[in-house]
Amino acid sequence: QVQLVESGGGLVQPGGSLRLSCSASGSILMVNNMGWYRQAPGKQRELVAIIGRQGTTNVADSVKERFTISRDNSKNTVYLQMNSLKPEDTAVYYCNANGLRYYDSQPFTSWGQGTQVTVSS
Repeated sequence: QVQLVESGGGLVQPGGSLRLSCSASGSILMVNNMGWYRQAPGKQRELVAIIGRQGTTNVADSVKERFTISRDNSKNTVYLQMNSLKPEDTAVYYCNANGLRYYDSQPFTSWGQGTQVTVSS
């Protein structure tokens, strides 16, 4: 089993910054894609950004100029640097990762528990 633990959410004023972190642990042979999704109240979960093992990224147009995704493969950790935050960025942010399990070399997909980001004055 592979667990994802997120940190870094909180309350920030418009224009401010936050950095989210997500670390994968457990029976891991290899982590492929890691990414961030978000879900605002009354809305569907949406992709924010995703990064492949070699560093290839896909970032939503709505945040492309403000958010940066990165990862540290040695730590199985993904980061989301969020700058120039807006009230519409308020949501629960979920980490997602997929890859191969160590004990049976089978694929896994895991989700974090979510971290709240609130942008308000």
